[in-house]
Order: sequence, then structure tokens, then C-alpha cells
Amino acid sequence: MEVATGKSILNGIAIGPLRIYRKAEAQASAGTALSPEEEWERFEAARVQAQEQLGVLYEKALEEVGEDNAAIFEIHQMMLDDDDYLDAVKGILETQGATAEYAVSATGENFSAAFAAMDDAYMQARATDVKDISQRVANILSGKAEGSLLGDEPAILVADDLTPSETVQLDKSKLLGFITRHGSSNSHTAILARTMNIPALIGVDFDESWDGRLAVLDGYNHCVYIDPAADLLSTMEEKQKNDLKHEALLQTLKKKPNVTLDGREIKVYANIGNAGDIGLVLQNDAGGIGLFRSEFLYLESEDYPTEEEQFLIYKRVVETMAGKKVIIRTLDIGADKQAAYFHLDQEENPALGYRAIRICLTRQEIFKQQLRAILRASAFGTVSIMFPMIISVREVRDAKELLEACKAELRQEGVAFGQVEVGIMVETPAAVMIADELAEEVDFFSLGTNDLTQYTLAIDRQNPKLDHFYDPHHPAVLRMIRQTVEAGHRHGCWVGICGELGADQTLTETFLRMGLDELSVSPSAVLPLRKIIRSLDLSKEPEA
Repeated sequence: MEVATGKSILNGIAIGPLRIYRKAEAQASAGTALSPEEEWERFEAARVQAQEQLGVLYEKALEEVGEDNAAIFEIHQMMLDDDDYLDAVKGILETQGATAEYAVSATGENFSAAFAAMDDAYMQARATDVKDISQRVANILSGKAEGSLLGDEPAILVADDLTPSETVQLDKSKLLGFITRHGSSNSHTAILARTMNIPALIGVDFDESWDGRLAVLDGYNHCVYIDPAADLLSTMEEKQKNDLKHEALLQTLKKKPNVTLDGREIKVYANIGNAGDIGLVLQNDAGGIGLFRSEFLYLESEDYPTEEEQFLIYKRVVETMAGKKVIIRTLDIGADKQAAYFHLDQEENPALGYRAIRICLTRQEIFKQQLRAILRASAFGTVSIMFPMIISVREVRDAKELLEACKAELRQEGVAFGQVEVGIMVETPAAVMIADELAEEVDFFSLGTNDLTQYTLAIDRQNPKLDHFYDPHHPAVLRMIRQTVEAGHRHGCWVGICGELGADQTLTETFLRMGLDELSVSPSAVLPLRKIIRSLDLSKEPEA
């Protein structure tokens, strides 16, 4: 058995034969050519045909993955109208006496290299796009028809890379999963894979000898097993069956409201760690994102992410959610989440130390950079900002003051932003005890039950020796949750839970009877919660 690792695009299991896709690209020749004028006419005719093909792909993607994700094919159409691109093709035709095939291929390579060398992540992603459109035109010029990437039997596709157009054209009835050597988790291809619910790995150094061999693609553990042992194969088949049961649950509950039998609607949102989780949010039909843990942008970087880098990630998530609420928690670093470039001191009690809002309010340039990025993203959808680890009214007011300063800067610069709700994490006993005063300052509360339990019980949740004593169902914790809900509602704040306790199905009815308005959980917990909510009648007394 061989094992290879990569980066998972979507959690899931695929089992089947591997099929290596070798691109038969049109060969571009600099040799015999007609006159530059005639070659330009050939190019123009191929360009028009390519745009027509892209229009068909747009309609297919629109039906399968929605308007936001289909937009890449409109972008490809616009790239084929770009003056710089067209001038480059014409220049090669006129100065080199080349064929249209050569001119368009060379232009694609040149522009792709230029985009790939840029510092901007968004522009780097355009490198694949410009190669994709150039190859499409070159194929039309050479008379090469688009073929199927898969054979007659279902298989796991293996390729150096896949373009967005190749991905959307895949026959989903034959595609079990895909593995690529190159590609980015932020690419349009990756986004399409997540949205289409296809298990996938990128960054896998595959071998040509894999072709035709049985494999297991394990998206949960970021690896692929080639010629898996019998016991491993049996385990993975069982895991796949469990996934299929979950998929069956999704099909029966998808698009149904989270409404109790007596008519009370509950918001069920999803927690995500990074933009790569957005496909799971869509797959599980969450009503929004209740917790975007923005610190993972920092933890996954070797240096402070720039405002532009953050903006592009937030914007992509907001656009993909297509008007559904996205609650972005501001930087919550420190304690068990360390980034070396922050140069944080070693602390005896890091959970009680220099972390989260305390870092943000004392390193204001970092904080303002993030606030500006979030505000800019709010122009593209429904965004809320949430401050973590609040223990005082003063902290909330200081954070809001910096937020207003960022708004003023953006207005002066002529940069658009939308209306944003402001909320706080209630995860300290101090915040619970002054919840009435805090509710006067914000639009919503979100209970971070992981830390609230830790601080209430004086138990380090990272210490395995204390597992026996750690009780998230402790009456003190539940009373604090109830107290927070009541205080928030007295002052017009909606109140949710974004900690792990929100997914505890033994407490769902308890939480709803407390009056909680929203539960934000891991994407996979959304539909099981929906099932419970739809079975409850809160007008009746609970069973003893």
C-alpha cells in the first residue's frame, strides 16, 4: 500500500480506480502562417466561438453551483475582450509572422507568468484563468474538440491541475473525486469543487504508475491510499456509508425552515475556520456564518496578512454566501493560538493573559487594518463584526471608536462599505454579570461556551488530566447562558451560541426554551439540529 498526502479541498471519502488525465493540448507552431491579417481573422473567429462556449459553461455552472460561482466564466469572456491581451496577440502576429495558434499560446504563457509573479493573491489566481482561455482558443484554431476527462467507468481523476472550465464540465456521475499536483485552495476550481461537493486533494505528488489502481481518497485526513489494505478499505467503506447517510439527511431537510411545531423560527448558522470551509456551509444548507474565526488568516501566514489579502478572503466568503449573514470575529490570537511573528511573551497563564481584544486595543494598527478589510467586504453582502474576550464596557466603546475611525477613513478615500451589526462574544463571567450594560452598546451577543465554561469552572480545557472535572452542563454554565439571553432581550439584542455546546443535541430544547435566537455550529451539525428543531413544540411543558 502506498500513501500520499496533500491539502484537502473538501472533507469526504472517495473509493475507486485512479484515472490520470494527460492534457492533449494543441501544439502551437511558429512556422508556416498566412498573412498577419488572415491569421488575425482566424483568431477573431476562434475568439468569438470561445466566448460562445464560455456562455454555455456559464449557464451550466449557474444551474449546478449558483450565480456567484458561475461568474468565473463571465470573467473569462471579459478577459477575451481585454485590450492588452488582444494587442499582445496582434503584436506577435505582425512582428513574428506567426500562426494564430502560436500567437495566442505565447500570449497566454506570457500573461500567465506575469500574473503568477505578482504579490497579490487574487492576481496570482488569474494566471490559471488566462492559460485556460488561451488554450480554449488554441484548441478551436487547431480543430481539437473538447473531450471527456473521464472514461466510461466512475473514477478518481488525477491531474497536474484542472482549470475552472474543465472542472465544471466533469461528468459528476463518473467523477468520484479528484487529485491534483498543483492548484490553490483559493482558486476558482477549488471553490467549484467544494460547491459541487466533490472530495478533492491538491498538492499531491502523484506517480504515473497510479493509473488504473484502486485508491481511497480520504479528505478528512488529507491523504490518498493506493492499493489499500483490506482492513483499511473496510473501515473507509463504513465511513463512506456514514457520509451517505448524512447526505440522505441533507436531501430530506435541505431548504426546509428551522421552525418548531409551534411556529418559532431559529437561526442555524455555521462556524468556519477559513474560506476553505465555505463549501461545507453551502453543502449543509446553513442559514449564514455565525462565526468566521479570522485568526486563522494570521495563523496560516508567515507574516501579518495585509489589508488587501484579508479583504479578498472576506469578500469571497461574503459574495459566496449571497446575502446571508456572515459574522466575522476579529482577531482572537494568544493563549493556545500563537503566531511567531507577533512576538508574544511566554506567560504562566496564557488563557488569562495578553490575547484577543487586549492585543487589538494595544496594537491598533493591526486591528484597524482588519477592521478596514471587513468594512470593505461589507459592501458585497451582509456582514457583522464580533469582538472577542470582552470584560468591560470600556473595551467595547474603544473598539467601536476604532471602527468609526476606519469608517471615516474609508469615506474620505471614497471606498464603499455597507451597514454592519456590531456584537460581542460573551465568554467570560465578567461579561455575563454586566450583560445589561453591554447590551446597551451592541446589536447582538454570541455566547462562546468553550471559554465561558473554562473560566466559570476554573478548569483549563487544554489539560487532559481535568477532563473528568470539565462539565459543560454544569448548572452554573447553564444559568449564565440563561442570564445572558434575558439581559440581551431586555435591551433589544438578539442572542446566539457559537461555542461547541450549541451542537449538543441533548441541550437543544433547553436552549430554545431559554429563548436563544441562533445556534452557530460546525457545518455538519446544521441538519441534525434542524431535524430536532422541527420536532419540538415549545408551547407544551417539557417532559420530566
